[in-house]
Amino acid sequence: MNKKTFGHFAAVTARASGSLGAFVAALGVVIVWAGSGPFFKFNDTWQLVINTGTTIVTFLMVFLIQHTQNGDTAALHIKLDELIRVTKDANQELLNLESMDPAQLEEIRQRYESLAKTAAGIKSKKERCMPCQPDALTNPE
Repeated sequence: MNKKTFGHFAAVTARASGSLGAFVAALGVVIVWAGSGPFFKFNDTWQLVINTGTTIVTFLMVFLIQHTQNGDTAALHIKLDELIRVTKDANQELLNLESMDPAQLEEIRQRYESLAKTAAGIKSKKERCMPCQPDALTNPE
């Protein structure tokens, strides 16, 4: 199986597994399995069937979903990089975040956290000085 075929298969499978039909089918399997318990006297083999089945499906779905997620993440990074690139006065340092080491990322995160606190303080101060009262504009007393 080549990369293109696998990519298509992974995308289709991930999309289908997240659908209502997939949920109903899985629920149906569990109901049939649970209902068959008395027939099989709830023995070890009966339990092993559901345990093995769910383990195999989970194991394979991890790889399919991860592959799909990797593609979605790459596309999102490209879109964000383009928005940063074309935005006047944007911090161009942000274009390369995914290749930075954790210490560099933490430094940048702290700078933005500080900016957010400053912005929140400015907004709070503005609201104290100039409270927004929509009724006061339409119904002066």
